Amino acid sequence: MESQPRADKLIRLLCFILLFSVMNVTMFNIALPDISRAFGLLPSEAGWVITGYSILYAVGSLTYGKLADRYPLRRLLTIGLLLFAAGSLLGFLSPNYATVLAARFVQSAGASSIPALVMIVPVRLYAPEGRGRVLGILASAIAFASGVGPIVGGFVSGWLDWRYLFLISIGTLAALPFLRKWLPDEEPRNGKFDPLGALLLGGSVTLFMLGITQWSGWLALTGALLLALFVLRIVRTADPFVQPAVFRSGGFRSGLFSSFLVYAVSFTVTFVTPMLLNAANGLGTSAIGLLMFPAAMSAAVFGRYGGKLADRRGSLFIIVAALILLAAGQLALSLFSGGAAGYVAACLVFGNVGAAFYQAGMTKLVASTLPAGQTGVGMGILTLGNFLSCAIAGAVVSKLVDGAASGSASPAFGVFGHAGAAAVFGNVYFALAVLCLLNLAFVWAAFGRRRKAARQDASPGAETQRA
Repeated sequence: MESQPRADKLIRLLCFILLFSVMNVTMFNIALPDISRAFGLLPSEAGWVITGYSILYAVGSLTYGKLADRYPLRRLLTIGLLLFAAGSLLGFLSPNYATVLAARFVQSAGASSIPALVMIVPVRLYAPEGRGRVLGILASAIAFASGVGPIVGGFVSGWLDWRYLFLISIGTLAALPFLRKWLPDEEPRNGKFDPLGALLLGGSVTLFMLGITQWSGWLALTGALLLALFVLRIVRTADPFVQPAVFRSGGFRSGLFSSFLVYAVSFTVTFVTPMLLNAANGLGTSAIGLLMFPAAMSAAVFGRYGGKLADRRGSLFIIVAALILLAAGQLALSLFSGGAAGYVAACLVFGNVGAAFYQAGMTKLVASTLPAGQTGVGMGILTLGNFLSCAIAGAVVSKLVDGAASGSASPAFGVFGHAGAAAVFGNVYFALAVLCLLNLAFVWAAFGRRRKAARQDASPGAETQRA
């Protein structure tokens, strides 16, 4: 492990590049109307600025995670940051929409290195008893970037031009010399890269995400077929893209499933809350961004304390607390749907803080279940699963609230007595609360008994009793 002061400097630097990576996802959402007008596009055509970026981001996160099990983190992050900056410069100078799309794809090919590799650093540089604190800091940085991204996007697009959003991300180059200085020097490990396995998995994820977002059964079915071929590949190849041993851990499978559900809940909240505030409260984009910002800041401030609690009380403790906060937040949102916008903003705090707590606790827990030498690909799979969760949640929920954002939804009965658009959104929040409680029961069933068994094994006299 590196010296503590140097490692802590590195973590602060990683928070800096995380800020740009996460903001780059959210701030372009605000700019889509401007991009549509600039090139005379339909909203669905301009949406590829987000969709294409997200697909490559998901596949790239897993690919970089796999490469991290073989190649030094310093080398991979250097390549990623250079690609990120090159795509940003290309986007700023883009003369047409095709160049804008190409720039976003190059950006994504570089930016996708950041989430997967950044989460590997604490696992390699810190002892298990200190990882929670570091993961909490990183989770806080992600929460802050998610909240500030739309505000930055709206400000830059409104006062300058949407092309300047590309220029912001070139700032990551400032971190490159320090990353190369502070990241430890690692030797490449033995092993082979499985290009066919990577293509099968990448094609499967791409087609499946497109099938979900475009509601195309054929695309989703083709993606499922490629996934089946990928499974056959990894069980029959000596050195596959993903070792089957990664999935043999019951703790990893349980963590992957639980994380999938939590990210679906978190994404749904950020997706539908602006619609609710517009449809039920008549707020514009800038007002909505300002109302949602305090919740993101709360997660950024309190998220690091969740990591410290995970170190002191254990990962399971903070995961349970996080799920309770998430469920409470969704119940409160369901209750106050259609009420004063300030109440909605206050309710968002519970869910955002819960999500930050959960990320720190579950990342630490999942890392402890991975086999030696498979940390990179395991964390990449976790990131990929989270992206798939967001894509599926967005597609499903958009159908559930179809028409509600425009106020054309027919009156519906809400669980707390709301009617009309407020009822539609209130019912969605209530369903999310139920999902959080079911997830809580699943987590306790999957990990609670193991913790109890571990305590019994470690208790005095256990060896005598077994004898």
